[in-house]
Amino acid sequence: MYCLLAFLLLISACTDAPSQESTSADATVISGVNIVNVRDGSIDTGKTVIVKKGLISQVLDKASEVPEGLVQIDGKGKYLMPGLAEMHAHIPSPEWGRNRTQETLFLYLSNGITTIRGMLGHPVHLELREQAKQNEILSPRIFTSSPSLNGNTVPTPEEARKKVTAYHEEGYDFLKIHPGIPLDAFNELVKTANEVGIPFAGHVPVAVGIRHALASGYASVDHVDGFLEGLVPESANVVPNENGFFGYNFTDLADESQIDALIQMTNEYGVWVVPTQSLFDRWFSPEDAKALAQANEMQYMPASTIESWVDSKQNLINNEGYSAGQWEKFKAIRQKLIYELHHRGHGLLLGSDAPQVFNVPGFSIHHELQGMLDAGLTPLEAIQIGTINSAKYFGMEGEFGEVIPGASADLILLNANPLEDLQALQNKSGVMVRGQWLSQEEINRRLSEIAKVSAQL
Repeated sequence: MYCLLAFLLLISACTDAPSQESTSADATVISGVNIVNVRDGSIDTGKTVIVKKGLISQVLDKASEVPEGLVQIDGKGKYLMPGLAEMHAHIPSPEWGRNRTQETLFLYLSNGITTIRGMLGHPVHLELREQAKQNEILSPRIFTSSPSLNGNTVPTPEEARKKVTAYHEEGYDFLKIHPGIPLDAFNELVKTANEVGIPFAGHVPVAVGIRHALASGYASVDHVDGFLEGLVPESANVVPNENGFFGYNFTDLADESQIDALIQMTNEYGVWVVPTQSLFDRWFSPEDAKALAQANEMQYMPASTIESWVDSKQNLINNEGYSAGQWEKFKAIRQKLIYELHHRGHGLLLGSDAPQVFNVPGFSIHHELQGMLDAGLTPLEAIQIGTINSAKYFGMEGEFGEVIPGASADLILLNANPLEDLQALQNKSGVMVRGQWLSQEEINRRLSEIAKVSAQL
């Protein structure tokens, strides 16, 4: 169903060495800066942050305490926050065609995304993960799924056990669940995953259903998949496979009084949810496809990719079963689920599903953040699901997702307070990833190179 293949049509454009506007010095100081505390929304003013060997070494009250000889970044009047995590990302793999790995990783970084959770794994991603960890490539921190587990790849319990065991041994961080898995194969998948100790996440196969999925202990359910179908009463006697685009066909049958029970189950079984609301606000909305294709961020995509996205959106919303009115109801239910999952469920993680139809890597995270505001989250809450929540999800609190001593120096330096207006996230002075500083001037230069290559394809 997804249109990922069309995205990866570019050759490498950003593999040159960093210019003088980017630095990976062993020691850097950001002076006079206002630090955003993502736990409580407070602002610590006039601080000086010392970065050494990729970590936040100290947070000082006075710049006079800073040792001499460090690379200096002026943070006066600016705001420093942890880098964002894109928890439903995609990374190029060889079978997708001409590889655009470095550009894709840079597009994420250019928007302050310093951690990505790759949701369609490949053996090359294991190599990229280690290269990023060792700072051998310019990249966000990478967590990678296994290759897809779906109705074709694991049609039987035997095949499910075989693949789960193999993917665990190969070192993937988690298993990626796609649609179509039969119930008996799914149950064996879960049993084996628990035995070997590898988490699983992603879609909810129709044969499984959201309640059994939650009770099975997903690490995360992505796209809020299966939840709308879970609101349909048994008395409706629907044919499960006729659910349409993430339950859209069942919109008018949804019993919203059942939301509480599903929210409670996410709490009971500790299941995070990744909304990817921008996927629905852009690909599945009645908004004109050709207007979306004119957005400034589309310059970083080949014309052929944009054309395929236009076709995909038009094909999806021009069928006889689609109406703007039903989409509004569908969206309202999703927004209610998102709000309740954040406030009374186990919690949300920030993820936009990029590259995807009109979701350009990196840039799409801003559409996702807006989607969270539209669902009723505050700017602080939207930031939390993209920072501290991701660290909690990976069991890595204190290692990233906050501006505190000992944490990885994955930072965004902003020119305005993001707690007052999330648009500030698009007004940066620069991004730091594991201690390597990328000024906005350097980011713009590299983006310009990507746009030039895209224009030729």
